[in-house]
Amino acid sequence: MATTELLLKNVRVVRPDAPEGAEPERLDIAVNDGTIVRLAPDLPDDDAARVVDGGGKLAFPGVVDAHQHWGIYNELATDTRSESRASAQGGVTTSLTYMRTGQYYLNKGGPYREFFPEVLSAANGNAYVDYAFHLAPMMAEHIEEIPYLVEEHGVTSFKIFMFYGSHGLHGRSTSQSEFLMTPPDERYDIAHFEFVMRGIQKAREQLSDYADHISLSLHCETAEIMTAYTKMVEKEGKLTGLRAYSASRPPHSEGLAVTIASYLAHETGLPNINLLHLSSEKALSAALTMASAFPHIDFRREVTIGHLLADVDTAHGLGGKVNPPLRDREDVEALWRYVLAGEVDWVVSDHACCRDEMKFGADRDDIFLAKSGFGGAEYLLPGLVGEGVKRGLPLQRVAQLTSWNPACRYGLLTKGTIAEGYDADIALVDPDVSWTVRAADSESAQEYTPFEGFPMTAKVTDTFVRGNHVYSDGKVLGDPVGKYLRRGR
Repeated sequence: MATTELLLKNVRVVRPDAPEGAEPERLDIAVNDGTIVRLAPDLPDDDAARVVDGGGKLAFPGVVDAHQHWGIYNELATDTRSESRASAQGGVTTSLTYMRTGQYYLNKGGPYREFFPEVLSAANGNAYVDYAFHLAPMMAEHIEEIPYLVEEHGVTSFKIFMFYGSHGLHGRSTSQSEFLMTPPDERYDIAHFEFVMRGIQKAREQLSDYADHISLSLHCETAEIMTAYTKMVEKEGKLTGLRAYSASRPPHSEGLAVTIASYLAHETGLPNINLLHLSSEKALSAALTMASAFPHIDFRREVTIGHLLADVDTAHGLGGKVNPPLRDREDVEALWRYVLAGEVDWVVSDHACCRDEMKFGADRDDIFLAKSGFGGAEYLLPGLVGEGVKRGLPLQRVAQLTSWNPACRYGLLTKGTIAEGYDADIALVDPDVSWTVRAADSESAQEYTPFEGFPMTAKVTDTFVRGNHVYSDGKVLGDPVGKYLRRGR
C-alpha cells in the first residue's frame, strides 16, 4: 500500500521566508491527507500513489486572495462555482470573499444569525478552492453579533465601506436605508464606523484566544467628496470614460478617508486595521503618514493587481470601472515604488464577476451608468510575477504578498507557505512563457476583461488545493473540493 498520496517532483520551491535574493530550491514535495509531509531533493517515488513531474517550474504557495466578491452580481451558488474555477486558473487556492446584507449579494437585510447560514449553504459544495468570508456590520444589531460570528462561524475579519455615506455601489444613491436595507432610523456614517470599531475591539477583549486574528478592513473613500466631484465632472462634460470616473472619485478622497479611519482606530483602541485596495500615491502616502502618527496601530496596506497593471488609458473599455477607480499611469508607477520598497503588505484581485449585460446595461458609453467591478483572479499571480520580475521584485516577496502575509493576518494558520505541516496548496508557474490575455480563455462567467490584449510573461500551469490537482494543462479538473475555513484558533 502506498504511503504517500501525492509526490510532486522536480519543482523550484519559492519560500516566503527565504533570504532575499536566494534562488528557489529544487525539491520534491510529498503530500498525505492534504498536508505537506516532506520536502527534500530526489524523494523516492516507489511508494507514491500518484507522481506529478513539475518540470522544473516555480512552485509558489497557493495564492490567498484576500479580496474577492462572490455573489455580488450573480446568484451566490452559481458564482461560487464559476469564479472559484477562475481562481484555480490563476493559482488561487484560498478565496476570502466579502459579504454584506443589503442590495446585491443575497438582496436581504436582517441579522447575520439568519443571513450568514444562507451564505454558507449557498457556497457549500460549489467551490473549487478553499474559502472564507469577511462580513460588514451594516447596522447596530450586526455590531452586537460580532462575538457570535467569531465563535460560532470562525469569522474574524470585518469591513466598513466608508463611501456608502451618501453613495451607492456605482454612484449616487437617493435612499441609503433602502439601498443598504437598514432600519430607517439608523445612519451608515462616521459615527457608525466608530461604533463598529468599538464593537470589534470589545470582541477582541472578550475573546482573547482570537484577538490576534480579529481585524477590520476599510474601503477608504469619502462620500461627500465623491458626491461633489461627480456633479462637477458631469456638469463640465470635458472628461469621458475611465478618466472621468477617476476624476469623480479623486485620490484625495482616498487620502482623507484613510486619515479619518486611522484616527478612529486610534480613538477606539482597535489595533488591527487593513486599508483596502489603495489606488493612488495620495492614498498610500496618507496610509504611511498615519502609520507614523499612530505606531501602536498595526496597519496593513493592500493593493490590487488591477491597479498595478492597468491605468485609465490602457484598460480595455468601460469594463475597467471599479471602486476605487483605475488611475493615471503616474499613480500606477507610484504603487510599484511602494511595492518594491516593502510598504505594501499584500496584493489581491478584488475579483467581482460582472457579466456584460449587468455591467453596461442599455447605454454602453456612459461610465456613470456602468456597474463597478470586474474579475481578475486569473491574472493575479502571473501578472505579479511577470511584471514584478521585470521591476526587480524578488520571488520570495511575491510569495509574501500573495500568500503568507494575508494568511497570517486573517488567521489561516495552515496556509501561506510550502513547508511540512502546512496544507498542500501549491501553484506551479512557468516564468518564461509569453501569452496574451483573452477573456474568452477565462473560466470566469464574465465575457470581457479590462486586461484584454495585455501581454503576460508568466503563466500558472497547475494548481493544487490540499493536494487535489484542480487545474492542469489549461483545464479545471474534477469536482469542487473547496472547504469553508473557520479562522482564528
